Amino acid sequence: MKAAAATARPAAPADVPVLEGRELTRYFWLKQGRGLLPRRSPVHAVEGVSLRLCAGRVTALVGESGSGKTTVARLLARIIRPDSGQVLLDGRPAPSGRPRAYAAQVQMVFQDPFASLNPVHRIRHHLARPLQIHHLANGNVDAAVEDLLRRVALEPPADFSAKFPDELSGGQRQRVAIARALAVRPRALLADEPVSMLDVSIRLGVLNLLAGLRERERLAILYVTHDLASARYLADTIVVMYAGQLVETAPSTSLTDSPQHPYTQLLVSAAPDPDRVRPPALSARGAPPSLLAPPSGCRFHPRCPHVMEVCRSTPPPNVSVAPGHTAACWLHVAPAQRRVSGKPSVPKER
Repeated sequence: MKAAAATARPAAPADVPVLEGRELTRYFWLKQGRGLLPRRSPVHAVEGVSLRLCAGRVTALVGESGSGKTTVARLLARIIRPDSGQVLLDGRPAPSGRPRAYAAQVQMVFQDPFASLNPVHRIRHHLARPLQIHHLANGNVDAAVEDLLRRVALEPPADFSAKFPDELSGGQRQRVAIARALAVRPRALLADEPVSMLDVSIRLGVLNLLAGLRERERLAILYVTHDLASARYLADTIVVMYAGQLVETAPSTSLTDSPQHPYTQLLVSAAPDPDRVRPPALSARGAPPSLLAPPSGCRFHPRCPHVMEVCRSTPPPNVSVAPGHTAACWLHVAPAQRRVSGKPSVPKER
């Protein structure tokens, strides 16, 4: 017997994404100095990020550690609120906070499956709790829990429901975390590096599980990762993030076969490729910038092998370089249209 479906929700038009973030910006304020009145400085965690999650499609958000990927996922999940920008559900502004009705449609899977599961409760408790809160068990919690375990390929269910999280492998724990997110029958699933803490040998199983959910249940999935190879394998669209900003968006094969932003080119060249005869021609200088004092203009310009004067002072526009493929880089702007602007404004403390 399967769990009862959630209360019917009005379907959005086909061209409207299930979940969308528009110009999302989030600062974290850090105390610096000592004394009674320490100075507070903004950490530019996310600035002007826009992305769309559509039903039955996987969007991968790729970037190195500290680029703001997890913050974007938490903004879309309404775990934290943006300083500016909007989160839209079915084309309509999402409610403030994280009400139960929103949580029933947008769920998040966290990076560490052990930390996200309470070690003192059995697996049955973790899966039964959301079913009971959202009244989805249809009077038979055990049958609903068994169905969830089958949906994430943990069979026979009786072998897993009575166990504690520490009695499962890392891959099994992550499947339980995904099953818990699926319990409320969401329409959008935000997976924050769901395979980064798993052995290489079992990562493919979790990726195939997410791919199956996209196809069978038409979920809109955000796959947050630093692994460009797994993003190409799983995602329909890849969005590249650097130092809190988006730098390139494209269909997965287009982005990996023909990257148009210098940072994406460096990511692709750094990925292992057994067919590559020559070493990568590009090389990055220095390290990622501090988000307490990000560079002016293009944030990648201190490391870019193609840096120009306009890159040092003016943020680049988002330029369409092919159908569905955009890059925020001055290289794709005609020389006559490159204009140097003044310094960007400093955010005000809330």
